[in-house]
Amino acid sequence: MRTNIFKGLGVAVITPFTPEKNIDFHTLRENIEFLIEEGGVDFLCVLGTTAETPTLTTEEKEMIMETFVETVHGRVPLMLGCGGNNTRAVCQYLETANLDGFDGVLIVTPYYNKPTQEGLFQHYVAVADASPLPVILYNVPGRTGVNLSADTVIRIAEECQNVVAIKEASGFIPQIDRILADAPDGFEVISGDDGLNFEMLNLGATGVISVVANAFPFEVGQLVHDTLEGDLSAALDTHRRFLNIYRLAFCEGNPSGVKAMMAQKEMCLNELRLPLVPVSETTEAKIIDALSNF
Repeated sequence: MRTNIFKGLGVAVITPFTPEKNIDFHTLRENIEFLIEEGGVDFLCVLGTTAETPTLTTEEKEMIMETFVETVHGRVPLMLGCGGNNTRAVCQYLETANLDGFDGVLIVTPYYNKPTQEGLFQHYVAVADASPLPVILYNVPGRTGVNLSADTVIRIAEECQNVVAIKEASGFIPQIDRILADAPDGFEVISGDDGLNFEMLNLGATGVISVVANAFPFEVGQLVHDTLEGDLSAALDTHRRFLNIYRLAFCEGNPSGVKAMMAQKEMCLNELRLPLVPVSETTEAKIIDALSNF
């Protein structure tokens, strides 16, 4: 039977860097502990877009994976981002990598080479066949250049029992609603867009993978859990408190905005790896003002 364990509040965790642009593993461990023990998150997403994964070496990725497994120690489920635009390479990784300690894999739609819907279907069938763990589809056309249509999502879900959910970050509400209405039993939708978390949870999504929750896990968790429990008035109030935060978190790209927020809260240094750079002084000033008024 198809089962998705990634429900409630998930966080796409940042990668903190030192001033020399090395990974700050001490701060990473502190952030993980904060998210679990004080933030009360339900699961963590490792090596996603927010982690600046394209700028990390293979060795660094392995060290980050080990850090999460050792630090979390089974307290919350771990989802590993390991998609790509080379189907054979993704399958080989899933067949050979040490995935001990992880509970599912997040597979982004192949980027840059812009496959057709048939190509996307065959890609995910091959990946699902190779994966020893449950698979979560990831649709983010603003980054990949291709949209995974509702028809293709439903077709993949019907073909592959170990494909358990989709992280939807397309912003196409009618498409998301169609998936929620017509996907097979057990297949679920996870919101991948902080600004649409409230709407998507009300439509029937069972969880979120949040960027902003790196800095505000307790508050985003309140929004998510209040919505799922039916306290829509409280959830809407929280959602509206976040409107300016959402805008500032993404106006100059991710994770530049949330790292600026975390730096102001002394949770990490405001360091990114090229080609990403910190937000402008103008946006940083707006972030400082927004945090003081939150």
